[in-house]
Amino acid sequence: MVLNTLGRYFAARFVTSALGVFFGLFVLLVFVDYIDLLRRAGGLAVSAFVIAQASFFRVPQLLERLMPFCILIGGMTCYLALSRRLELVIARAAGLSAWQFISPALWSALALGVFASAVFNPMSAYMQERAKQMEVELFGQGSGSLQDANGFWMNQVSAEGQSIINAARSQQQGAVLSGISVFRFEPDFQFKDRIEAREAVLEPGYWLLKDVRHYTLDSAPVAQETFRLPTALTLAQVRNSFTTPESVSFWQLPSYIRASESSGFATSGYRLQYHKLLAKPFLLAAMVMLAASVSLRFFRFGGVQKMVLSGVGAGFLLYILSKVTEDLSKAELMHPLAAAWLPVCVGGLAGFLALLYQEDG
Repeated sequence: MVLNTLGRYFAARFVTSALGVFFGLFVLLVFVDYIDLLRRAGGLAVSAFVIAQASFFRVPQLLERLMPFCILIGGMTCYLALSRRLELVIARAAGLSAWQFISPALWSALALGVFASAVFNPMSAYMQERAKQMEVELFGQGSGSLQDANGFWMNQVSAEGQSIINAARSQQQGAVLSGISVFRFEPDFQFKDRIEAREAVLEPGYWLLKDVRHYTLDSAPVAQETFRLPTALTLAQVRNSFTTPESVSFWQLPSYIRASESSGFATSGYRLQYHKLLAKPFLLAAMVMLAASVSLRFFRFGGVQKMVLSGVGAGFLLYILSKVTEDLSKAELMHPLAAAWLPVCVGGLAGFLALLYQEDG
């Protein structure tokens, strides 16, 4: 009973610290993004509430990437507070080892990781799509975010010739495009015409362009309400061109992988994202191990600042390792399974060995 009570207490303290760091970062990022959107909306008749709502929708996907650091900082904050108030000393005096009062945080981190992959990830993907729609409504079709500042490009070939499509933004995972420019060529690769449109919607067998201006070499521009651009592309092929793996929710990734495989497209990006989400609970548990390895030192022994800095440095190095393996996987130089799980294994083993040396070495 005492162990159960202490376990719930340590778990509650850890979850409170981790969620405190998470919501603190959330408020900070929303505030910074809100200021940035206000700057971009200068001179536009847009209410501050709408801009705040757009910022609220944009931030969760960034926070999802920072979640391991939230667990790391939250774990260090929790254990440093327990050590400062001598609660860890009392727990050790009662016969508990470090492994016993770390295990509640490990189980809590695993639960938070499952929630992040199964619930928070689909929610952040939906909110990111909603943010894209709101940005188009607020700033027009030319408002590209940082990641798609040069637009999206796609090439399609049909019996009528070749068409090169450029879109400033994509919505609904590529099914709706905005800020469209289409360059069409004859079958002998001679330039035919250029089409600009406000929006393009993928329909079976064609793109439905809206608010069109048609430019040719031998006549004046012609304005049209709609224009049908024939295409043989399927929704799966369009998704592969316009959708980033991060914008696909955890539950949709298996179907995306199967669709890309059947269409003959590379699936390394989707597979990497899927395995990263599967590995997230264990990555958060590894962060708890790292946090505990640098924050269980008693304050009266000194050197706490160096231990905290070493923990932050270890988290940063682990982030660099994850980015390197991610780039290698996207370049098809490393299997997505190894790229997703290698940082988890390195972080977990590093924290485990450090704790083993401190407690039993």
